[in-house]
Amino acid sequence: MNNLFKNWRNDLPAGLVVFLVALPLCLGVGLASTKIDGIEGLPNIFSGIIAGVIGGIIVGIFSGSRLGVSGPAAGLITIVSASIITLGSFESFLLAVMISGVIQLIAGFIGAGIIGNYFPSAVIKGMLASIGIMLILKEIPHALGYDADFMGDEAFFQKDGHNTFSELLYAINALHPGAIIISLISLAILILFERPYFKTKNIFKIIPGALVAVIFGILGNSILGMAGQNFEITGKHLVSLPVATSIMEFTSFFSFPDFHSWKDPNVYIIGFTIALVGSLETLLSVEATDKMDPDKNITPTNKELKAQGIGNLVSGLIGGLPVTQVIVRSSANINSNAKTKLSTILHGILLLLSVMFIPKLLNLIPLASLAAILIMIGYKLAKIDLFKTMYKLGLDQFIPFIATIIGVLFTDLLKGIGIGMVFSIFFILKRNFRNNYRLIEERKDGHSVRTIVLSEEVSFLNKAGIMVELSKLEEESSVIIDGSKCKEIDLDVIELLRDFINVTSKEKKIKVTAINIP
Repeated sequence: MNNLFKNWRNDLPAGLVVFLVALPLCLGVGLASTKIDGIEGLPNIFSGIIAGVIGGIIVGIFSGSRLGVSGPAAGLITIVSASIITLGSFESFLLAVMISGVIQLIAGFIGAGIIGNYFPSAVIKGMLASIGIMLILKEIPHALGYDADFMGDEAFFQKDGHNTFSELLYAINALHPGAIIISLISLAILILFERPYFKTKNIFKIIPGALVAVIFGILGNSILGMAGQNFEITGKHLVSLPVATSIMEFTSFFSFPDFHSWKDPNVYIIGFTIALVGSLETLLSVEATDKMDPDKNITPTNKELKAQGIGNLVSGLIGGLPVTQVIVRSSANINSNAKTKLSTILHGILLLLSVMFIPKLLNLIPLASLAAILIMIGYKLAKIDLFKTMYKLGLDQFIPFIATIIGVLFTDLLKGIGIGMVFSIFFILKRNFRNNYRLIEERKDGHSVRTIVLSEEVSFLNKAGIMVELSKLEEESSVIIDGSKCKEIDLDVIELLRDFINVTSKEKKIKVTAINIP
């Protein structure tokens, strides 16, 4: 914390960009959480903002991640909806969020963060690329002026029966000329700010392109209004923050847990579910963020779990949704050249101040401008060069990479990661199938002799490969099984070798020479 303000020239504009990205996403996740039929006392749209503020300020302070950003995650929407239905009230759900925070704190103290070290690089890169593609597909309708679906939704299949691709078709049939103009010029501004000339000028290092795009969106929409109602962007095509006219009304946006629900076992089951899913998403995001970090800093995962636990405790206490570290905001932070977690904390402060003092001004921002910012982030996450690089690394990297992308796009983040992991494990098993032993074939006295030289460590994963080699031996042949280099042989492999030496070799009249086999 001592050097927190050392790089403020980088962190201030980065925090501003993350704020602009986080604002519609927090609102979108908050809006989605209110769409539950038959339940009274639902969260208001402000619950997403609360989670964004907590994720920025509270988690930002306690986190060990330099560039990771936390907030409400779209991947938890279905769990939030199902949990509120199960418990019957939002207030009971808030208690479950607090319990999830306690579980995450415990997980951090017992060292559960080590799980984050076991996700293959191909799967992480596939996850990043899939989120980039998903951002582009999801934000194109908003860029065209079709806002039937909320911003921040990552699901392929929608509650209204539509899906990501059908939403694109509906968007084409509902074009809004004003939104198209604003989004195209906003994209042009963002692309312009990426040019080398702009990057070398100090003024453009302080003023982010995203801010210029948003300011243009507000001013441009005013000009379009003069051209007629067909061009002016209004209503659902604009940011929609709740506006409080007094301090009392602002405090009414907050909710508090129903502590009487502690007797309901479902509260603890849901708390554990939120902690499990939220922790996995956080660890995945931490791994991805560290890979994108230009300085390749390594985040202490156990400290991150503790920070998320504190964040969920506070968020649940004051009416916020669950928080996790999230990739879209983290990648926006990195792409904006942030240097320390000051940018994360600043984005949380900006969220809080904006909803308190300037909600009417923010409600003038066209969603088309924000969609352009998110499309640009999506493009940076899913560049063609990434696909080319992964293909050059070989099929054992490329196939899990592609499988993860397809899995995330058509299911959700965790299922997609699971699909990618299955393919990665397959290739790991395939490599182990032929590794950890070496086969030497030579002729002695006119006879073919095979030597199977075992490596230092032979695990049960090598059992199948050794079994295949032994099954290839012909009757009355010779084989040397050399375990002189072994430091450790798995019991399964030892049993396999013993069965072959004592039974199979005698049946097939194979001459076996065993060297240092237990």
